[in-house]
Order: sequence, then structure tokens, then C-alpha cells
Amino acid sequence: MKTINEIRSRLQKRAAYQRTRAEIERMPLDVALDLNIDKSDAHKIASEAVYGY
Repeated sequence: MKTINEIRSRLQKRAAYQRTRAEIERMPLDVALDLNIDKSDAHKIASEAVYGY
């Protein structure tokens, strides 16, 4: 059962990462600038938000 839960957790994190990255990439430029976000760093930001690194 542990393996199934691990797989489920990893799939959920991957889905959250993909959603977060897509949202950052689709963010309007003016909003990104207001939040001091460089949209080219979407991968890094999403990774830190979901995985903690």
C-alpha cells in the first residue's frame, strides 16, 4: 500500500507543478512585474512551490 500512496503523491505533485508552471507562464506581464516574477523562471518557481527545491 505504501508504494501506491507514494505513486499517488508523486502524481499529485507533478500535476500541481504543471498547473503552477502553466499559470505563471500565462500570467499577464503587468501582473508578473507587479509580483516581481520573471516568467522565464516559471520552472524554478513552480519547482520551489511544489517540491521545495
